[in-house]
Amino acid sequence: MKPVLHLGVVAGEVSGDLLGARVLDALAARCSELVVEGVGGPEMEARGLRSLYRSERLAVMGLVEPLRRLPELLRLRRRLLRHFLDKPPDVFLGIDAPDFNLPLARRLRAAGIATAHLVSPSVWAWRTGRLKSIGRSVDSMLCLFPFEPELYRARGIAAECVGHPLAGELAAARDQKTAREVLQLTPPVATGAPVLALLPGSRVSEIRALAPVFLQVAARLTRQRPDLVCVLPVATAACGEALRPLLREFPGLPLRVVEGRSREVLAVADAALVASGTATLEAMLLRRPMVVAWRTGMLSWWVLSRLVRTPHVSLPNILAGRAVVPEFLQRAATAENLCAALQPLLFEPRVQARCRAELGELGAPLALDFGRECSEALLKLAQSDQRAGHAAV
Repeated sequence: MKPVLHLGVVAGEVSGDLLGARVLDALAARCSELVVEGVGGPEMEARGLRSLYRSERLAVMGLVEPLRRLPELLRLRRRLLRHFLDKPPDVFLGIDAPDFNLPLARRLRAAGIATAHLVSPSVWAWRTGRLKSIGRSVDSMLCLFPFEPELYRARGIAAECVGHPLAGELAAARDQKTAREVLQLTPPVATGAPVLALLPGSRVSEIRALAPVFLQVAARLTRQRPDLVCVLPVATAACGEALRPLLREFPGLPLRVVEGRSREVLAVADAALVASGTATLEAMLLRRPMVVAWRTGMLSWWVLSRLVRTPHVSLPNILAGRAVVPEFLQRAATAENLCAALQPLLFEPRVQARCRAELGELGAPLALDFGRECSEALLKLAQSDQRAGHAAV
């Protein structure tokens, strides 16, 4: 007999809404009745979420905006707490937004409600002291990466890897020939011509910091290989505006600028020059050899370099525990260094093949059935909590 489940959920931002939608799809297939309420966006609402507030209310970035909106966010969290205490769900699931969700989960757990959190905070990179607080907040941490659960288990916190949804999404996009047809590069890429993807970031600040050196790299490499095709996706109109004056400094550069579609651009490429961030994960799952670069302001770098505890910044290297892909940070991110690292990845087939094989091995553990793993973990948590409640009675 299929179970009945009352799920409380708070998903922060668009990414949380998309993850939550996958979880709700899997739960709906396993439950005879699924009641979901809390905070989400249009994807979760389309799957039956009764929204108490929309997820954009939690979407804050940077250092100043969260402080300005702190009274509003605290008020919203208090209202959610009262609601869930008045109408206790079988399980409360926080999706990302840890600074908002974990304190809420801690109060609910103290009241006897089972709690889970999806997407581990980066405790392996900084603020490891959060583990003690997380242990008081959640009955189970649902992790996207296979190295994360052991960090929690070592502190007595239940955790499991549910895989990464991108692994399944991008598996079908690896065929380079199909990707080039989908992207419809004009004029068509000549047979045998190497393709370099340039991904300097999806924010204007990243474009300003990294695009100049990325364009220098492209110019140097095209002088070596005139048939080289460079493709650069721009995430937003604002990024396009920031890029335009930089392009004027490279009038003869054979560069194709594409609106959005960064995944398709990675899929057509033989190698990629990528800003540290989510794009490194996408490139890894697409098995595209890459060189990773990062630059930021001196003050931000001074702070970050003292907070980050990992020897690597890109996800492929963090997953591997070693330098699988070259990383060049801050002053080391020069055109000379980046060119030297990219040349074998672009122009030497044996090096390309070896790198793709290594990236494929790293991506394999992430290719779990994300929705099924999450739904099984939540139902197990609900059932164990219900049994504990019956035993207490």
